[in-house]
Amino acid sequence: MSIKTYAVEGMTCMHCVHHVTEALKEVEGVKDVKVSLAEKTALVNSDGVQFTVLQHAVAEAGYTLSEK
Repeated sequence: MSIKTYAVEGMTCMHCVHHVTEALKEVEGVKDVKVSLAEKTALVNSDGVQFTVLQHAVAEAGYTLSEK
């Protein structure tokens, strides 16, 4: 298991937080997600899912994920 924090761009409301959270939770290997609108971050607990896979899932939802 690994826990990593990523920066999320494009979120403006709690609806956005929900979209990013759901996009990340749908990725196979992701165990838990905590997205913060105030901090513009996503804390992802996964079984070593590659960053590019997470980045693609968030991009499909209309947001940008980057490594902190």
